Amino acid sequence: MVADPGPVLAQLQRDFEPAIERLSALLSIPSIGTDPTFAPETRRAAEWLAAELRSIGFEASLRNSTGQPIVVAHHPGPGEGAPHVLYYGHYDVQPPEPLELWQTPPFVPTIVEAERGRRIVARGAVDDKGQVMTWIEAMRAWHRVHGALPIRASVFLEGEEESGSPSLETFLAANREELAADLCVVSDTNMWDVDTPAICTQLRGLLYVELTLHGPGRDLHSGLYGGAVPNPLNILTRMLGQLHDDQGRVRIPGFYRDVRELAEGERAKLASLDFDEAAFLGAIGLSRGVGEDGRSTLERIWARPTCDLNGIWGGYTGEGSKTVIPAKASAKLSCRLVPEQDPDRILAGLSKFVADRTPPDCRFEIERLGAAPAMRIPAESPYVRAGAAALEHVFGRPPVLIAMGGSIPAVEAIKRLLGMDSLLIGFGLDDDRVHSPNEKFELVCFERGMRAHAALLAELANLA
Repeated sequence: MVADPGPVLAQLQRDFEPAIERLSALLSIPSIGTDPTFAPETRRAAEWLAAELRSIGFEASLRNSTGQPIVVAHHPGPGEGAPHVLYYGHYDVQPPEPLELWQTPPFVPTIVEAERGRRIVARGAVDDKGQVMTWIEAMRAWHRVHGALPIRASVFLEGEEESGSPSLETFLAANREELAADLCVVSDTNMWDVDTPAICTQLRGLLYVELTLHGPGRDLHSGLYGGAVPNPLNILTRMLGQLHDDQGRVRIPGFYRDVRELAEGERAKLASLDFDEAAFLGAIGLSRGVGEDGRSTLERIWARPTCDLNGIWGGYTGEGSKTVIPAKASAKLSCRLVPEQDPDRILAGLSKFVADRTPPDCRFEIERLGAAPAMRIPAESPYVRAGAAALEHVFGRPPVLIAMGGSIPAVEAIKRLLGMDSLLIGFGLDDDRVHSPNEKFELVCFERGMRAHAALLAELANLA
């Protein structure tokens, strides 16, 4: 029997305003997984999601991990023989600071009228609570219309994605059999534009580290010691200023060893996309792009590796003056990696880069905070075709197959440890202010995301 999404799409339309209320309830929970102060609230978000899943026919529970709890849920669907799909997402959010730049409180979800209609503004609106709710609401509609789902479904929601998913791999390895499925569905990516859906078939990898340079045994008076002893802040900033050459290439030894140049056909495909570089840059107050010479903006963010300084600190940064030479200085760096680059090899190269520039009487430490290789998803798979059909059904146009400059470490870990590919269908936009103040989710994207996931459930069921 062919699964028909029509009645489910009609149910979603009738239930749209209550769906916004449920999203608002989840967004009001400050689940800042990186901050131990918010551990009770983070757990409350997990409990809220488990309760919602139970209400639509799932057997759901919270599982303890080495960090935040993990929500695991299962729905039998029509039983054995139906496709089995694992849905992955995360309920933790980035810290909201700087608070003074928010136009409304970050955990008081606010509906705002804007150029695309209504939008909801709150931390986590699109990353990833709003996107998780697109598929939960689609499942809710199937449950209300048919009393069941057309596929077997499992859910895996973590609370540590924004801190590098430190508990993820241990949990996946320990629960391989329970989480085994045919496919993983992830909504944590973007559309091409508000009217054009996208399927992501490539993600850059990540190496994220904290570098600390130690010098004197204690903070020193800059008048008594300045000019006579090594200053870790001076040394670190000089060192980091040498990370790139004048052509924008990264100077870490061996950084480009495994980087493959795009074939002419791939480069032509990038050039053929209707990418508005002026609008892309103008939305963030810029007029020209920078980076590796001789590369287009899309190539730079989709197909080339990067190394960026994300933060630096040391010495005295409070109000007023305190003239010290600090005992140490620290920085956070992230490298976005392309397929075939090995995070461990890049880390070894970074260590050599730092060691070669560390003077006598100083020492350094590099703490690895996160790492994952880049991922490619086979564009010709039946699951990508099913996703494309579902998106075209809702949007009235086929999706663009894109790459993403960001990283989702879980996608690589799920492939390596559970042996399944992921279907990356997201409903965010470039201007959603992810990780920034005033993060938002356009309600037209929320609505289309729910409808697309409802249609996807039918397409996946019809693969049986």
